[in-house]
Amino acid sequence: MGDEERKYTTVSIPKPLYDKIKKRIEGTGFTSVSDYVTYVLREVLASLEEEEKEEVFSEEEEEKVKERLRALGYLD
Repeated sequence: MGDEERKYTTVSIPKPLYDKIKKRIEGTGFTSVSDYVTYVLREVLASLEEEEKEEVFSEEEEEKVKERLRALGYLD
């Protein structure tokens, strides 16, 4: 683990949410609410980063492709 992995900060969440998470992790491999929240946040960020990597055409780019396909006779 690098030095960045060992540094921590405090984040506040509403007590009812904390209690809900605490109950949810009972009997799991998570040893604390912090461990669970860290896991969930890493998963969410990884998912968002993966979505950003996916190439998505803007409406303008999509229209240009359609125009090219029409000019080639592939679309009516």
